Amino acid sequence: MPTKKTLADTPAVPAAYETADVAAIQAMVRGEADPAQQQRAIKWIIECGAGAYDFHYYESERHTAFALGRAFVGQQVVKLTRLNLQSLRREQ
Repeated sequence: MPTKKTLADTPAVPAAYETADVAAIQAMVRGEADPAQQQRAIKWIIECGAGAYDFHYYESERHTAFALGRAFVGQQVVKLTRLNLQSLRREQ
């Protein structure tokens, strides 16, 4: 995984990535990712792309709002990974 962002970075700066992250996401999109690539891709999406677990306060309200928007997407992905699928199917 890439190194964490520095304090000088803003949430509008594209997330860092490594070649292996790109390969994993592209393989996942093609439906050809092995289990390790699937895990790497979803980890990058949640932690790096969305910054779901980062601290989202910036001095600029605009940067804070941007960071919270990115994080919301990651948090929704995390939520779907943890839902009880059997209960959900019973409800439907």
